[in-house]
Order: sequence, then structure tokens, then C-alpha cells
Amino acid sequence: MSVRDAGSGFGLADIAALAEHLRGVTVEVTDGGELLGSGVVRRPEVSLRLVDGRSVRARVVAHDPDVDLALLDIPGPGLPAATLAEPDTVRVGSFVAAVGHPLGVRGALSTGIVCAIGPIERNGRAWIQADLHLAPGNSGGPLADAAGHVVGINSRAAGPLALAVPMSVVAHFVQAARA
Repeated sequence: MSVRDAGSGFGLADIAALAEHLRGVTVEVTDGGELLGSGVVRRPEVSLRLVDGRSVRARVVAHDPDVDLALLDIPGPGLPAATLAEPDTVRVGSFVAAVGHPLGVRGALSTGIVCAIGPIERNGRAWIQADLHLAPGNSGGPLADAAGHVVGINSRAAGPLALAVPMSVVAHFVQAARA
């Protein structure tokens, strides 16, 4: 049996192809040779390692540790790009996949279902909450739907749940950083 996303993209029966696609758009962030994960930044400039083995330097344009987001300026043509989902299209019950570099394991895949979308504490910010495993090194990596569209940016774990920043928050962060 094959379950397909309503749009074009990967079917749930083809998770290996989905994982390969997401690995292609997920970088490794390093700082002086130390693997920091999929998107952790602590300095104004970091090194990125692409899936094809190339390394490029990136300048941090904006960083918000409260939202766990950073906007990087990456020079050069031919860089892989993710397809972003429209903001707020993910819903409870949606299949999601996360790719990152948890604990130094490159390109690890974790899959699950969206359990909730909203704050985890009273008056807190909204999170995509999914029942998949995240570990240090997943932060900054994509959370994608079955079609391979990025619905959020992985941030942290809260008990058994993975928390991702929704694309609506990411879009607002990028817009504010470019203003």
C-alpha cells in the first residue's frame, strides 16, 4: 500500500527517497572543525559542509536564540535549496520527517506524526510538536512533510516530543532580519 501526500512529492512508501532528498538540503555546521549540528551558530561566521562534501563559509546575518533561528548569508552558486511549505499548512496527524546530525551522526532520519501545534507552556510561543526523536545536532535541520516540503525548523526535545519552529515564525524572522 502506498500513501501519497495530496500534492506532488514522495509517498510514505518511499521514505528512503524522502530521506535522501532531505539530506541533500541539510548542511553540517562546523566551528573550527567541531561538528555543531544542522544549524547551531555561536559566532559571526561558520563553516558549512554540504552533502557533496564541499565546505563554504557563511556569515550570520541574524540570530535569535529565543526562537532558535539563525539567518546565514552563503555565497556561491549551485547550492541545494529546500522547498518550503506554505506557512501553517501542517496539521495534527500529518506525517513528518526530520533530518539532522544528532550526536555527530550525519544525515540521520527520524519520522513521526504531528501531535499538536501550539504552545507547550501557558502564553508561550507556538511549536510544531511531533512524536519523533531529536537529539543534540538536530537543531536547525528541516522538519518536512511527506512531499519533502519543509514545514518547520527542528529546535529541541521536550520529553518525548520533538519541537520545531513553524514556517510562519521562520518567515516572520527572515522578513524582520531583512528589513
